[in-house]
Amino acid sequence: MTAAGAAHGGEAANWSDNYQSRLQVLALVQTINADILASTSATLTLEKWCGDHAMSATPKVTAQLQRGIVKAASAEQRARLQVGPDTPIKYRRVQLTCGGHLLSEADNWYVPERLSPAMNRLLDETDTPFGKAVLPLAPYRRTISARTLWSPLPDKWETAQAPVPAPAVPGGALDIPPALFEHNAVLYTSGHLPFSEVRETYQRGLLDFPPPPAR
Repeated sequence: MTAAGAAHGGEAANWSDNYQSRLQVLALVQTINADILASTSATLTLEKWCGDHAMSATPKVTAQLQRGIVKAASAEQRARLQVGPDTPIKYRRVQLTCGGHLLSEADNWYVPERLSPAMNRLLDETDTPFGKAVLPLAPYRRTISARTLWSPLPDKWETAQAPVPAPAVPGGALDIPPALFEHNAVLYTSGHLPFSEVRETYQRGLLDFPPPPAR
């Protein structure tokens, strides 16, 4: 989180709690959500977002490994990865950041025998984002599920069946929770072999840039 976000008690930088800001935030969240769903690499999509919104002088996504966490793959995950009960599956949890902004937290289960030794070394020994480490596989994604965790406007706001929330403090900052939306996806090689399942929880750091000026 940036100092600007921290200054507002955890809110993304400078977003006021008013109707226009809520509409802008809704549009931005829907845009990045759709961009990721349509992409073959969430990492590269996040880098483009970071660059487009001037969130870093060098828009590069880095992964901060969360070591010491173990989550075994479920029977359903093994079925989606097309492996038996005895096939080794590794687990990796990272926080993806760009320019100091936390963009997402990702849980990743992958089949090491379907990656090259060089890819496995990168994943074991470095903070390289998973998407970048496996780029030589020319991977693509198939989304299992996508769900919204927070919206700045309630359902049916556009039909006036639900009121827009009143600001908690007139003229105050919009209170944006940490998690915005979540994706579950399976990654495949260019030869259509599944090799990884990922659960990505996208964070309010995606909005940590100055809003457009009022018109």
